[in-house]
Amino acid sequence: MEKRKIGSLEASLAGLGCNNFGWRIDADGTAAVVNAAIESGINFFDTADIYGGGQSEEFLGRALKGRRDKVLIATKFGMKMAEGKQGGKPAYIRQAAEDSLRRLGTDHIDLYQIHQPDPSTPIADTLGALDELFKAGKVREIGCSNFSAEQLREAAQATKGARFVSVQNNYSMLHREPEAEVLPECQRLRIAFLPYFPLANGLLTGKYRQGQPFPKSSRAEDGFGPKVFTEENLALVEALRGFAESRGHTLLELAMAWLAAKSSIASIIAGAKTPDQVKANASAVAWRLAEADLTGLERILNG
Repeated sequence: MEKRKIGSLEASLAGLGCNNFGWRIDADGTAAVVNAAIESGINFFDTADIYGGGQSEEFLGRALKGRRDKVLIATKFGMKMAEGKQGGKPAYIRQAAEDSLRRLGTDHIDLYQIHQPDPSTPIADTLGALDELFKAGKVREIGCSNFSAEQLREAAQATKGARFVSVQNNYSMLHREPEAEVLPECQRLRIAFLPYFPLANGLLTGKYRQGQPFPKSSRAEDGFGPKVFTEENLALVEALRGFAESRGHTLLELAMAWLAAKSSIASIIAGAKTPDQVKANASAVAWRLAEADLTGLERILNG
């Protein structure tokens, strides 16, 4: 599989989002998905301390035992784990990093990301603590998530040591907000962009159709539906499905290939509950969209 740069890291173009681990699948299910990911050429695993209340990191660490040197582990801190355990203050970052290292069963984190901005803490303080971890060899690179272009600029100006090499934000054919400011800022600052929800909470997997009930145990049925599962989006999905199928591909392959065509994107963070799902995500990035395809897609997306 193609690899792209996240700072000094060489990450697979398809990454595995580990938010299902410890929540929707257990330790055995996690191991099966991780094994399928590695067999499919995925080396980039993205988790967070908050996923599964810490179990995502634990299950991932267990599943990667004996193969740690062959993969890249990205995790995040900052969202509320417990009372007093959140944010970007230096003392908490040091504690959160040690907790993640313990749960993951490793001595270093390849990409350590602040999960969301902390308005109560100067970004320079957060960066200073992350730089300490970088210098100590506990993290190889640092990144951020859910940051605006203005927040990326502020961080760049405050940097005195290790700098953010990545930003992880919501981006898909149905959520194109990053194109306005964040992606241009990534180009300017040489920051890798890591899209999460590339399949729009499953709407771009192909399993949802206009006028049909949501599949059982789907993210839509679990309550993720109202924001993206609109009639307008379902109609757009039908047009995109037709575009993909006319070229011998699935809607899922189109969603992943569209993101892969963008140079700022380093690794596409797609979650999976089963080995088959992770294999489908991994194979999807092999499709290289031609310029004519991209032009045709813009016409559909812009309505």
